[in-house]
Amino acid sequence: MNIGKFALAACMAGSFVFSGNLAALAAEEKTVVNGNATISYSVRGDGPLVVIIASTGRGTSEFGPLADRLAKRGYRVALPEPRGIGGSRGPMNDVTFHDFARDFAAVIKAEGGRAVVAGHAYGQWIAKTIASDYPEMARGVVLVAGGAKKWPQELSDAITMINDPASSREQKLAGLRLAFFAEGNDPTEWLEGWHQDVTKSQREARKLTNQADWWAAGKAPLLDLQAGADPFRPESSRLEAKDEFGDRVTVAVIPNASHALPAEKPVETADAIADWADTLPK
Repeated sequence: MNIGKFALAACMAGSFVFSGNLAALAAEEKTVVNGNATISYSVRGDGPLVVIIASTGRGTSEFGPLADRLAKRGYRVALPEPRGIGGSRGPMNDVTFHDFARDFAAVIKAEGGRAVVAGHAYGQWIAKTIASDYPEMARGVVLVAGGAKKWPQELSDAITMINDPASSREQKLAGLRLAFFAEGNDPTEWLEGWHQDVTKSQREARKLTNQADWWAAGKAPLLDLQAGADPFRPESSRLEAKDEFGDRVTVAVIPNASHALPAEKPVETADAIADWADTLPK
């Protein structure tokens, strides 16, 4: 599939400051143009490229500690913002997973043309689409806290409620504890950072995309990186991907974390990705 022409529109030095135990690394902010979409992203580190795609309705700023750890493990990490967040702009209606995949493929193209693509939750579907549409670009795909084939409707309803500005702080905290954070992990930082219009666009894109087009992630190696207390991925579903795709799939489980895995356990998530990526052909 022809990715078309991509133009690197702007590049300027910048830095991010993140909380936590990891010292923040300097990161560049860049912009790439993909047709009628403009995608902003940050990049840090040196080495093989890892691209991390955010979950439903959220941006990538919370991936700072994760990206810093991956950079310290010898990887170059790109964090592209979805359309509608930060400097990323483009049509939000009548779009599909293929449009979103093309956005992030433009980032991969600008950063060397080949990457491990890690998608958090909803982002795993876009990562799979990249591997399906642009197999030459995907060294491997990481499904970070990817949901099971089916999950309770109350979890999707919680996402809708959390996105709603009319919901109270208490309601949002209850939804975050139900769907995203394991017992004992603090959900308060996730009270902010939701983009209702982005969630709507992404959900509509799912309905407009033929699942068979992307589900298998082409023939890419897959790391199914699960959270031990994720209600979207109960223990009974641990081997779903392995059973379906066989030896292409490596399963790893991080305990004491839920669907917000990269925010709850950034170091453990980064190390699991790096340990697996270290085994892939260059």
